[in-house]
Amino acid sequence: MAATLEASYQPLQTFGPDIGEEETPQDSGVMFHVVPEGGKSARWNHVEDLDSFFARMYHYHQKHGFTCMMLQEGLELLQFIFIVVFSTFLFSGVNYSVLFRDDIPSHNRTNHKVSLSDAVLPLDECIGNLGVFAWFCLFVALIFWFLRAAKVVYHTFQFWDIKAFFNSALKIHDSDLDNLTWSEVQRRIREVQREQQMCIHKQDLSELDIYHRILRFKNYFVAMINKSLLPVKIRIPFIGEIVYLTRGLKYNLELLLFWGPWAPFENNWHLKEDYKKVAKRQELAQQLSKYILWVGIVNFVLCPLILLWQILYSFFNYAEVIKREPGSLGSRCWSLYGRLYLRHFNELDHELNARLNRAYRPASKYMNIFTSPLMTIIAKNLAFIAGACLAVLLILTVYDEDVITVEHVLTAITVLTVIVAGSRVFIPDENLVWCPEKLMTAVLAHVHYLPDSWRGQAHTHKVREEFSQLFQYKAVYLLEELMSPVITPFILWFHVRSKALDIVDFYRNFTVEVVGVGDVCSFAQMDVRRHGNPTWHGGGLVPPVPMGPQAGDAGKVTKRILSNHYTQAEDGKTELSLVHFTLTNPDWQPPCEAENFVTALRNQARRDAGQLTAALNPADNAFLSSLQSLYSLGGGINSLVASIFRGNAAVGAGTDSTLGLGFQPVYAHTSASSGQPGGDRTAASADSSAFPAVRGGLSRAEGPLMVDRGLLYSIHQGISSTSMGASVFGAGLDLPPETDPLELTAADMSLGTLYLHELHHRQVRRRNYQEINVSHGVWQRPHQDMPGIREHREETVETTRFAERTPLLDASMRPHKPS
Repeated sequence: MAATLEASYQPLQTFGPDIGEEETPQDSGVMFHVVPEGGKSARWNHVEDLDSFFARMYHYHQKHGFTCMMLQEGLELLQFIFIVVFSTFLFSGVNYSVLFRDDIPSHNRTNHKVSLSDAVLPLDECIGNLGVFAWFCLFVALIFWFLRAAKVVYHTFQFWDIKAFFNSALKIHDSDLDNLTWSEVQRRIREVQREQQMCIHKQDLSELDIYHRILRFKNYFVAMINKSLLPVKIRIPFIGEIVYLTRGLKYNLELLLFWGPWAPFENNWHLKEDYKKVAKRQELAQQLSKYILWVGIVNFVLCPLILLWQILYSFFNYAEVIKREPGSLGSRCWSLYGRLYLRHFNELDHELNARLNRAYRPASKYMNIFTSPLMTIIAKNLAFIAGACLAVLLILTVYDEDVITVEHVLTAITVLTVIVAGSRVFIPDENLVWCPEKLMTAVLAHVHYLPDSWRGQAHTHKVREEFSQLFQYKAVYLLEELMSPVITPFILWFHVRSKALDIVDFYRNFTVEVVGVGDVCSFAQMDVRRHGNPTWHGGGLVPPVPMGPQAGDAGKVTKRILSNHYTQAEDGKTELSLVHFTLTNPDWQPPCEAENFVTALRNQARRDAGQLTAALNPADNAFLSSLQSLYSLGGGINSLVASIFRGNAAVGAGTDSTLGLGFQPVYAHTSASSGQPGGDRTAASADSSAFPAVRGGLSRAEGPLMVDRGLLYSIHQGISSTSMGASVFGAGLDLPPETDPLELTAADMSLGTLYLHELHHRQVRRRNYQEINVSHGVWQRPHQDMPGIREHREETVETTRFAERTPLLDASMRPHKPS
């Protein structure tokens, strides 16, 4: 019962989804296996639960160390006590008839003045006013508090071990956490693995192995969101289809699917064997459906308590904010569904937050474009009337302060202020004009994922309504969270239960065993051949991989790719996740096929960049179109893009007009190796001292400070040496002296995203054109006479059967289960 109550109980962040500990796997027994005779140096040899260990290390780094974490958890316990005691006092310990002067005490009848002590009831009378329901609520709250207190004590011992690991093994003190990126911490973890063998199944841990363990369950959830298996979509009359996902519902889904007593996982790293057998699918689906039913019943029984807690906590947390800034309810935040839909595979919290924070401003500007003329007229007149009344009351209050003591005058002033502030939300700024497509492109550059159907339709209300599900009003978010205890049981009963068989099939078809890691979601492997979409990696970006003992063998065959729409990730999730992961982890050595894709993408960008002077318009060159879109984002990014090009005589005004970029003056850089302006940039790029020092805040940085695997760096390396590239790019990649390396990494990610989307849309248009031509051929002759149709049909049937009976990776390629 207390476990279910904890769904709403985690403190709501101020108008936004909570991302505090959503990645932390649940405990599964002893975490450390201490070797007694090994001494202190061997203390972390063979960690029993590496998932929990790495997750706690990540949170320890992100939450600024042991002192900050334990102080926060201790104050949350005190905050819980305060809310319970203060709420009980307000309900049973205050004489409101005296407080409202309806009943004046006898000793104050002469001076007619009432103090707060007159309205406070004695302790025995306060306790006597408590009813049965109040005592039951206090009893449940006491049990819940003791459980939370025990959890805090347990966390204290656990994170003390993490502190010891950071201080002694990684040689990192708490005072240095904010000055180190997670990439640097991860590098030191890999070094300790080579020395102490935390994981005994592998000699060396890759960056992907660490991400798999931290994000094992999150990757499954993101994949289910991507394949539209979750969350629930409900069609409401007169409103349309909405996506419903709240923190309470998400907690219950994770309880059922990942770490609960009935979850498909035996522990944090291993899926139950029955879920890998086709013959068990119906039986497992019935069991899962029954478990969902019981969890829904528990939620329904606890609904009054959960709802009461939600109301009390929201009131104490938001009342003062709303009074101080009434317009805050009219601002927006990324919804919980939006955070999961826009999340890459293998993306940590701080990396996701960095992208969404950069996209917040253009997303807000885009949503502010759409204003209702009818609502604007009503809001202006309502603000005029409320403002006039408010002005009169304020003037009277200034003239005579006794006016404020008149009954309900202060209430009227507060209500009128809220009305005026709320009306301004619906009144657009008449001096601002926005371009919807430009703003949507700016959003795409940072969030990386938007449906193909939105392209060219950003001005329509349909796209605006769909985008509002990702970027919702804070008032809507707060209302959904308040109503979640009431709605969640019915969602579980009538919507989630019907998907039990699909969930079982998903686990079977998309689980793969990785040596030293365990069972992971196969989508998180970022295999562009098996989970990619041809429209995202077509056109030579994925060359065929030969099979045979040696690559040079005669008669070698090409690997047959068994992929269909069921196995493909939607919206380019596989390809974009792979590009993002290689940028944030430049030292990672990807598999051959992934490396081929990334290399082919860079080579294609180099070829397009080398033809910039020959391009007449963006339609002729995908890289030019992407570069112009990136440049149009404004801010520091356009100066970075303009700094790539050097305004020398070889370029001239013709190139300027061709590219459509307002070139900035050349920024001379002193090379770290030669000490001369415009010298060799390779050594300077490899040395972080070429950039100004960044102090503090590095714990939230994406990747390392220097990334040499992005498009900008690859273009600098490959194009600057060619005659065509030299005329466009000059001798090297000259950057402004004040360039922030983190800003350069963000610009590289945005450029890679826009370029990959541009290639995708060109591939889609090309395929549509070919399908139209094929349809004309079908009209002219019988369908069964077309060559290859029968073979294609048989291959599709075989592909479907393959996906049904086995996991995605075939047995010859699937690693063995760790012992």
